[in-house]
Amino acid sequence: MDSTYQEKIGLLQEMIAFSLVDGELHDREFDFIMVIASELEVDKETVFKLFDKKQEKVVIKDEFNRVCQFYRLALLMHCDGVLHEREQIKINEIGINMGLNPYAMKRVLHLMKESPTRMVDGETLLSVFSEQHN
Repeated sequence: MDSTYQEKIGLLQEMIAFSLVDGELHDREFDFIMVIASELEVDKETVFKLFDKKQEKVVIKDEFNRVCQFYRLALLMHCDGVLHEREQIKINEIGINMGLNPYAMKRVLHLMKESPTRMVDGETLLSVFSEQHN
């Protein structure tokens, strides 16, 4: 298996583990994971197997992809319509472990909370993280 495929599997495993932080997998969370799997070109059978596997540590090398994964997790956190304290703690922990700026993460999460769709456009997302470099 090539490393790019392994990275995709790792991203999905991280999303699956995150979706279970609150103790249950909601239908909307499952659907969202399946949409991401489809975009990553990972088949359904493989995704189902990932629910039984222990999560492997994913190292995302470039910042753009770390920001994208953080945003995927944030969308996953919001998709069931309930923000659990354990999810908020875990997403901050994951973001810090990815090396993302805590202030940028907090700002993005706040923007998402304030948005009626719980989404932030890509340009705003990247600008929030790039502001922290100046």
